[in-house]
Amino acid sequence: MNDYLNVLRNHYADFRGRARRREYWMFTLVNAIIAFVLGVIDGVMGLNLGDGSQPVGLLGLIYSLVVLVPGLAVSVRRLHDTGRSGWWLLIGLIPFVGAIVLLIFTVSDSQPGPNRWGPNPKGQGANAAVDW
Repeated sequence: MNDYLNVLRNHYADFRGRARRREYWMFTLVNAIIAFVLGVIDGVMGLNLGDGSQPVGLLGLIYSLVVLVPGLAVSVRRLHDTGRSGWWLLIGLIPFVGAIVLLIFTVSDSQPGPNRWGPNPKGQGANAAVDW
C-alpha cells in the first residue's frame, strides 16, 4: 500500500527516473483491487452510465481518470529501470503480442548499476538484494 501511495503522492506525473518491480507491481495490484471494488459499488448502487450493453461505472470512470497519469508514469519509470525507453509502452498497442512483450519487460530485473535514467533504486552494486 505504501508503494501505491508513494506513486500518487511523490511521483504523480514523474516520468523521469526509475521504478523498482515492487513499486510497479504493488501499484498495479492495489489499483486493480480498488477498480474491482469500485466496479462492484457502481453495480450495486446502479451508477452505470451508457446504454446497458457495455455499462461504465461512474466511480470507476472517475477513478480511472485520476490514476491514468500516475499509471503511465510508473510504467515509463519501470521501463527505464530495465534500461528501455518509455516509448516501449506503445508496443502495447499491438494486440496480444504487445501485452506479452510489456509483461516480460515489467517482470525483468533492474539493469544493474546506474543507467541513463538514474541510479539503480535497489542500490549501486550488481549484487543488490532481491527486488521483491
